[in-house]
Amino acid sequence: MGTRAGGRRTGPKCIAIVGPFASGKTTLLEAILARTGAIPRQNSVTSGSTVGDNSPEARAHAMSVEAAVATIDFMGELITFVDCPGSVEFAYEAQPVLAACDAAIVVTEADEKKIPALQLIMRRLDEIGLPRILFLNKIDKTPAGVRDTLKLLQPVSETPLLLRQIPLRRDGIVVGAIDLALERAYVWREHAESEVAEIPDDEKGREVEARFSMLETLADHDDNLMEQLLEEVAPPQDAVFDDLAADLREGHVTPVLIGTAEKGNGVLRLLKTIRHDVADVEATRQRLGVTGNAATLVQVMKTVHTPHGGKLSVARILSGSIADGAELVLPDGGAARVSGIYRLLGKEQSKLASAAAGETVALGKLEGARTGQTLTTGKTAAVQLFQEPAPQPVFAIALRPRERKDDVKMSAAIQRLAEEDPSLCVAHQDTGETILSGHGEMHLRVTVERLDGKNQIAVEQSVPGVPYRETIRKGTQQRGRHKKQSGGHGQFGDVVIEIKPLPRGSGFQFTDTITGGVVPKQYIPSVEAGVRDFLKSGPLGFPVVDVAVNLSDGSYHTVDSSDMAFQMAAKLAMKEGMAACSPVLLEPIMKVRIFTPSDATAKITGIVPQRRGQILGYDARPGWKGWDVVEATMPQSEIGNLIIELRSATAGVASYEATFDHMAEITGRLADDAMNNARGKAA
Repeated sequence: MGTRAGGRRTGPKCIAIVGPFASGKTTLLEAILARTGAIPRQNSVTSGSTVGDNSPEARAHAMSVEAAVATIDFMGELITFVDCPGSVEFAYEAQPVLAACDAAIVVTEADEKKIPALQLIMRRLDEIGLPRILFLNKIDKTPAGVRDTLKLLQPVSETPLLLRQIPLRRDGIVVGAIDLALERAYVWREHAESEVAEIPDDEKGREVEARFSMLETLADHDDNLMEQLLEEVAPPQDAVFDDLAADLREGHVTPVLIGTAEKGNGVLRLLKTIRHDVADVEATRQRLGVTGNAATLVQVMKTVHTPHGGKLSVARILSGSIADGAELVLPDGGAARVSGIYRLLGKEQSKLASAAAGETVALGKLEGARTGQTLTTGKTAAVQLFQEPAPQPVFAIALRPRERKDDVKMSAAIQRLAEEDPSLCVAHQDTGETILSGHGEMHLRVTVERLDGKNQIAVEQSVPGVPYRETIRKGTQQRGRHKKQSGGHGQFGDVVIEIKPLPRGSGFQFTDTITGGVVPKQYIPSVEAGVRDFLKSGPLGFPVVDVAVNLSDGSYHTVDSSDMAFQMAAKLAMKEGMAACSPVLLEPIMKVRIFTPSDATAKITGIVPQRRGQILGYDARPGWKGWDVVEATMPQSEIGNLIIELRSATAGVASYEATFDHMAEITGRLADDAMNNARGKAA
């Protein structure tokens, strides 16, 4: 506890707008832009013309699918807002953004169903120590009292939720707000500045009570204020504002403002709070551990490939300044030259000659720069301030171009999309498929739409193949003889091999017990090569594992024997011998850790057995109040769309991690289906 005064900062700021899906984030940004004159009028999300949802995919689905950047001038101060997607499928988009911001506006509403999603967001802000303001949206449609709403929301926040305003009601309808710091009432007008009014007599008691509660919370970190409250002395208004600013900046409280973004209500008070109470880039540098201001530091928040302008790196200037043409050092020590500096308003760009510390701009054609990287004008690479990899993907599809000639073009386009969205993963499996993995069905649907719309590549998608294997249950001995005479030198190779099963997970072993030179030493590697080539596709059509092969006997011809002849002999012996070894199909079994709110754990433990899974146990998730971790094993073939069912059971917030555990035999109808599916894909 101590005394302090909160100073006022006026440098350029960067504010993230976050919150659960469909809470009104994009609508709030639109209201801010309209109120500050950045756009002529406020448009609705359903109209498909908002600044925040400016991509065709966002407008088609009426939801944010990527971070949108807009810079405004409010009372002579530059403020950049970054509207981040609310869907958990696009959550990683916000991570490199939050790292470089000064604060976040958390947009939410009094909806109990959205509390798990809100908890994920608030936890992330707590982890990185980012100050935040909670904007309680749709207040005119909130049936509960605002303090009851705060009781509902408080469990998701590590810091106290501090009411800055309470609703002003007439005949039970919210018509404005009472500012507890200013002790003043405001009557809202739709898409216009509010009217200042006296606090009605029937609201004064509620205002006094709510204000005292606010001051009590502030007094926890201000001895002078505590003494004034104990002595029933009214604190100076300036001191109250100083405490509000200091407690926000130091992370002691989460101020709560109210409004209805759709009508532009409460927006001006929010903007003034940001201007006066949120610290600027100097505090952000301290939070990130940046010491000294000698070199220019640039934090890349997002990468965009535009149709005509090429690559843009949306970046925050953490220190120094940057001019067009400047050279920046990449993390690997290489260099990239800035070709254009732009201020953004959605997809609109305004060219700048330079940018100063605190500004958020787009830097053109920084080849080699990636989202999340810290770049510098210094002589050596900067310490990287953001090093959080994307979480493990939970949903995958197999892709192929509709036209075979687009194969290379598709690969290049997917790589560009993965550069824009680092949470996408691209892999080429031994099934021969291009596998695109992400964080949900909608996440990948949007990616495929971008391939078609943005890159003009039509693709076909399917369920990824499962990497089945096959093995044997018993051993045998088999001779393989390859003999061919067609004039001149013929071909001759003769081998006797012993085939035996190995314990699960052993792989493949090759030995020889040749004596007397019946198979010359120079041909033994050819025999092994022939065996290995056959094992790529066994009797059931899958790669063979956990098999030992010993070359025990054979014969050769001094003229007609060759490497190729012995390879062919080995393949013949394997083909005939393996069929007699009781081949059996193996499927991969995964170890799965499912993260779920505790009130949905029973549902999750019911889902797992339905997918041939086995529950190993569950326990409280360490450090996560109200969450559990369910551990299980489950066949990989059953995991494909698991995330859809998990999220359906948990208001959209469950996730999982899966790692390979072991291979297990699969027989009967399941094995037949697996082989038929594999043949269908190969056709």
